Amino acid sequence: MGGLQGVVLFVVLIGVLITVHELGHFLVAKWLNVKVIRFSVGFGPKLFGFTRGETEYQVAVLPLGGYVKMAGELPHDEVDPKDAARGFLAQPPWKRALIVIAGPVFNLVFPILIYFAFFMQPQQLASTKIRYVQDGMPAAVAGIRPGDTVRAVAGTPVKTFDELSRLLDEHTGQPTTLTVERDGKTFETSLTPTATFLSTDVESEVRGMVGIAPAAPVPILGIEPGSPAAKAGLRTQDQVVQVNGRPVNDLYEMTEALEGAPNPVPLLILRHEPLGLPGIPLTNPRLLKLSVPIQEGVGYAAIGALPPDLFVARVFEGSPAWEAGLRDGDRLVAVNGKPVASFGAFQAALAQAKGEPFDLTWSSNGQQRSARLKIRPYNRVEQGQKIPTEGIGVQGSGRPSSRTIDTITVHLGVGGALENSVKKLADDVRKTALVLKGLIVRDIGIEAVGGPIMMYQLASKASELGLEYFFGLMAIISVNLGIMNLLPIPVLDGFGLLSALWEGVRRRPIPARAREIANLVGLGILLVLMVTVMFNDIRR
Repeated sequence: MGGLQGVVLFVVLIGVLITVHELGHFLVAKWLNVKVIRFSVGFGPKLFGFTRGETEYQVAVLPLGGYVKMAGELPHDEVDPKDAARGFLAQPPWKRALIVIAGPVFNLVFPILIYFAFFMQPQQLASTKIRYVQDGMPAAVAGIRPGDTVRAVAGTPVKTFDELSRLLDEHTGQPTTLTVERDGKTFETSLTPTATFLSTDVESEVRGMVGIAPAAPVPILGIEPGSPAAKAGLRTQDQVVQVNGRPVNDLYEMTEALEGAPNPVPLLILRHEPLGLPGIPLTNPRLLKLSVPIQEGVGYAAIGALPPDLFVARVFEGSPAWEAGLRDGDRLVAVNGKPVASFGAFQAALAQAKGEPFDLTWSSNGQQRSARLKIRPYNRVEQGQKIPTEGIGVQGSGRPSSRTIDTITVHLGVGGALENSVKKLADDVRKTALVLKGLIVRDIGIEAVGGPIMMYQLASKASELGLEYFFGLMAIISVNLGIMNLLPIPVLDGFGLLSALWEGVRRRPIPARAREIANLVGLGILLVLMVTVMFNDIRR
């Protein structure tokens, strides 16, 4: 995207959010008959504007903020005697509290409007047709296959994969009956969703995992050194593009194409070979034609390959796995003697250990090794920053999913759209609060905070992906703006709210000198924060 277009989108993004915020202060002030002198979007010299009634409306040069100037807003402001009763500080504390909190509230309500408009559109959602079943997971053990469609969970009908996932989460650790359709016939099978801990930098949650997905992985391979597949020329991270001349987009299609294929089978492989530049992870993509012997099994096994996520992408220094000798590229084999067929099965096995010591077996350069490990806290190093983490310190290589999924069209209606909008806002608020908490207690470094340059980049990228992403970004930033403004820092709305509550309890105003000192402190804090985020942006 062109630089000028990116700047325009950035200004639109910031301008809309500032207008929404200041509009909250403005409308409530007008409603409470407080005199508003100026409504400004932006700081600095005026670009253009007009005056209507007693209020001047303007757009200023710097689009990184805005303000509503009210009569008698500061202790030493001169107020026309006839407007003395309409000054901001002349209002009782409860009125001032309403005016102050209105800005953040508008920022928190605004995303509901964006989400509501989105949810009112017909939703193309993933159906419950399964294109991928993880080996060794409860679904595979229960006999579910790729191509099956789940119709109900514990008797509750499901139409979308989101509904299916939610019900499986609710039945974590409980034997659960699934109603499944295969080739036009319906049958029931029982499984128990495994409790799996998923962690980010700000939260951990327990999910009920059974090892199914509406999209199959891209057919990327894991290859054991010295195996027949390796001798045929295959390597870990090779991607199968064609099987016997038939294009394949995912593991589901590769499995189908391998059925009845000649032995050996001709494969067209995409391989990304590193260029070998120090510190620069650039690769050279190559297409290779290989002839690979067919073996027993289906999917990966049919060509002697393994799931790529069994091969460790990274082992963090200082973690239990690192101290045991596990290294990048090693293959996970078993936990407590039980083979693991996928990284999901490995995570499930760790969850079943429930914090107790366990035996891990892995393969390194074709040689099996074992060690006794235990989940414990350690410091994960990312970009030179130590992040407190609990686990064993192993990161799988992942399996990127294809975009081939079966979808259904869902119309939520007004009630459903509103319900989903409120739920989405609540989730955004929760995650923003967790990030803020992480910054305060230093679980998250200040280096993670971005400023105007990052927002410009995000706005440009989101607009490239479409209006849905651009307005989604606007909604998330609006939530952040609303919550940040509620912090009790002088010059922010949170301090104004706290001051009004303090005066309401103490029955006397805060001394003018104390207000002035507090504002200077607040400006100093904001200045330091702005310099920090600008430094972070430039460093990135």
